[in-house]
Amino acid sequence: MARRSMREEIVEAALEQFHTHGYNAAGVKTITDAAGVPKGSFYNHFDSKEALAVVALRRYGAGRRLEDLAHGDGEPLARLRAHFESLRDLVVAQEFTRGCLLGNFGAEIADHNELIRAEIREGFHAWAEAIAAALAEAQRAGTVRAELDPGDTARFLVNAWEGALLGARADRSAAAFDTFFALVFGPLLTP
Repeated sequence: MARRSMREEIVEAALEQFHTHGYNAAGVKTITDAAGVPKGSFYNHFDSKEALAVVALRRYGAGRRLEDLAHGDGEPLARLRAHFESLRDLVVAQEFTRGCLLGNFGAEIADHNELIRAEIREGFHAWAEAIAAALAEAQRAGTVRAELDPGDTARFLVNAWEGALLGARADRSAAAFDTFFALVFGPLLTP
């Protein structure tokens, strides 16, 4: 099997370092060491750590398979629940040590870096759009309350998930997720 390109090695290492340690704690040397490449090669592929962070955020977003959420097979409300269950299961498997990279970066550096803030905003927007598409489809199927605005509800669900994720990480417990699922897939969405 062929080795990935040096650029690809750097992106993958950066995504891991950013997600594990945060933006500020993941230095260029730390990232290149983790990638197994010389530090000088970083600047052959990226103008700055900030530029790499944007690529890492996009890679993270692509890994969430939002298209499957919005337009996948199966009943839309079941797809939505499965989406959040897979996010929960990943956090639990990582023993509550990692959150959502968008949320982590949003809390850590969005106030200090416009380029990264814009990428975070776009990531949350894309996520909410995918959820809104699933909600609208579920409304047409009669499985989600008809009076809910899909866009507003989707933005609320993203925000509620991010809050539940923070609570779960703080408590090192899935209790906040249990509350999220009980309310969202109970009285909030169902007719």
